[in-house]
Amino acid sequence: MNILGRMENTAVTNINELAPTLSRLRDSWQARKPDYAQRRDDLKRLRAAFKARLDTMANAISEDFGGRSRHESLIADGMTVLGEIDHLLKHLRGWMRPKRIGVGIKFWPARAELRAQPVGVVGVIAPWNYPVNLALVPLATAIAAGNHVFLKPSEHTPRSAEFLRELLTEVFPPSRVAVALGGAEVASAFAALPLDHLVFTGSTAIGRKVMAAAAPNLTPLTLELGGKSPAIICDDFPIEKAAARLATGKWFNGGQTCIAPDYVMVDADRRAALVEALKREVAARYGSGNDADFTHIVNDGQYARLQGYLDDARERGAQVIPLGESDPATRRFAATLVLDADDDTKLMQEEIFGPILPIRGYRNLDEAIAHVNANDRPLALYPFSHDHAQVERILGKTLSGGVTVNDTLLHFGINALPFGGIGASGMGAYHGRAGFDAFSKQLPIVWQTRLAGSDLLKPPYSKVDRFIKLLLR
Repeated sequence: MNILGRMENTAVTNINELAPTLSRLRDSWQARKPDYAQRRDDLKRLRAAFKARLDTMANAISEDFGGRSRHESLIADGMTVLGEIDHLLKHLRGWMRPKRIGVGIKFWPARAELRAQPVGVVGVIAPWNYPVNLALVPLATAIAAGNHVFLKPSEHTPRSAEFLRELLTEVFPPSRVAVALGGAEVASAFAALPLDHLVFTGSTAIGRKVMAAAAPNLTPLTLELGGKSPAIICDDFPIEKAAARLATGKWFNGGQTCIAPDYVMVDADRRAALVEALKREVAARYGSGNDADFTHIVNDGQYARLQGYLDDARERGAQVIPLGESDPATRRFAATLVLDADDDTKLMQEEIFGPILPIRGYRNLDEAIAHVNANDRPLALYPFSHDHAQVERILGKTLSGGVTVNDTLLHFGINALPFGGIGASGMGAYHGRAGFDAFSKQLPIVWQTRLAGSDLLKPPYSKVDRFIKLLLR
């Protein structure tokens, strides 16, 4: 069934179609690079068409997940996209304006500027966990920067991919935006295309493969990866408030969030109190048959992976505390706490990406900081403390992709903040101005005047020796 009606299928579904489609996009871009009016019109039409289909989007995503909270889809895949487009529209003219750069006395009377030039065709490989947000936000940003876009949605959320295909087919001509559908083979070939920039969101393991595929073409990359994002609860922060905010960050989207708190470290004397507070939070949020608000696991493979993590933890002596009933048939995986998970358990080795929350006690803050630093740099870090000095101590001794203090997830949603990882959690950043700059070439231009020029510095240098000595002062 055609979700949006009346549009023909224009998606690329065959590997052999990828290169010709890229050539078409690039030739069209080269022939007529989008100006300010075109970019603004594209963004406004995308916003209007998208907003009119929010319910269709939520239904498509829920079908892909076998049950995903409608409100979470409207917040995470609806509100964020609309907010990002609004931010782009508000600032686009100013970002496009050339920036004057001082040349200094040695190059006067020349003048210089930086001009943001679109790079060409931006490729976007989107993931399944937020299949619309993480496709449309980089796409809209690339459009704002004056590029054409080639999108590869995730094959794990086919209904969402079809929603995107039909939405974009209505808004954009095929010479400006194209969509490739298909599985891992198509995605692998897509990453190997000679794109002018490639955005990939997904796991660190797949990110390495994408980087290797892009390397022969020297394709610039923005890699938004995952990792084990820790929360550190300092001894002064109220446990009930920490539990409420951790519950939101961890169990939103069934834990299938790249910046979800992956594990929690709390002062050892209050670990039991945190467990009880989290139990109360889960009961209040998802108890009494309130299943519609608890997002299910996206497919059987992910469900089996999470169950394997718990089996491994039990075998290694960890305490597993399910806070509800799981159902493999519907892929409802209960919120689960795990205590005493050793560093060699899969839970502590791999990004969890599900509703399982390991909790570790620490004896002093230095021990917690040392644990963070002993592992790959995380995509997100969540310090909880009202003591500014303690927070600054954590920030000063760690490095992560982004931080929300005394809460979770919020830094992702603030349009003016760049979003990106570091090391194993990614490279580059987008959102707002950071994304506009990432998908542009900051072109330096020097304008020489009639009064001076490099032709004055020429052999025999003995004639300008005194001038050179003056420049060297």
